[in-house]
Amino acid sequence: MKNRVIAVVGPTAAGKSDLGVALARILGGEVINADSMQLYRGMDIGTAKLPPDERHGVPHHLLDIWDVTQAANVADYQRLARAEIDRLHAADRVPVLVGGSGLYVRAAIDPLEFPGTDAAVRARIEAELELRGPGALHARLAAVDPAAARAILPSNGRRIVRALEVVEITGRPFTANLPQVEAQQPVYDTVQIGLDIPRPLLDERIALRVDRMWGAGLVAEVRALEAVGLREGRTASRALGYQQVLAALAGECTEEQARADTVRATKRFARRQDSWFRRDGRVHWLTAQGEELTDRALTLLGEAVTA
Repeated sequence: MKNRVIAVVGPTAAGKSDLGVALARILGGEVINADSMQLYRGMDIGTAKLPPDERHGVPHHLLDIWDVTQAANVADYQRLARAEIDRLHAADRVPVLVGGSGLYVRAAIDPLEFPGTDAAVRARIEAELELRGPGALHARLAAVDPAAARAILPSNGRRIVRALEVVEITGRPFTANLPQVEAQQPVYDTVQIGLDIPRPLLDERIALRVDRMWGAGLVAEVRALEAVGLREGRTASRALGYQQVLAALAGECTEEQARADTVRATKRFARRQDSWFRRDGRVHWLTAQGEELTDRALTLLGEAVTA
């Protein structure tokens, strides 16, 4: 496993965190978070952040590093993740990248380059978003970069703004900065393990997870984060569960409606995650659960070493 990266990927509620810990314990590794929302301090319940007592002594990195007011920046994450991977390799430890944020995983292991930002351009497009709404901007994106428009939901104003900003700054389509997997030589020798959960079972897990989040105090967590700027955070405020609870706290819906909306939105998100990782032919999909899943993952890794 020397100088290799293991990536555990797949949709939310599939069991990535538990498998990542199990592999790290057996292989002498440490976990590097690749969930964009677990980067935020205080966002614990709604992101299903693994509690310390369930990490079984395995060090976890890139958790709780950003304030909720900070906008997500995948280029910053890329720099931090690669520094952790290089540090672990130098210490003869196995980096286990765990998370369902597909772009963040690829940023860590593939030679992606991310254009900078232009504050004036972004402010102008954000003002247009506020005035005209995401639908109008999505239509504009479809005209200049159809592939990006297909990949970004018409309601996702933040990503639409970023895509239009990149097009204007670079003069190239936003998707030109995400080359096809087949055309790339990865930065690290990586084995990607995808967790393949039947959709009905995954939907059950998601509903149960949301119920547990509410029972564990998600509403109180959101209230506390609102006091330190969550509502103003362009990225954190749109996280699943947090966006819905903020709406309930603002009187825009009931708490029960917020819970039901969270379940529906999470199911849709899980399908998009699955589709993203399915496009990457390097992912090895495993369907087992529990100890059998760990055993199969170890067999896969052993075969990769001898290949």
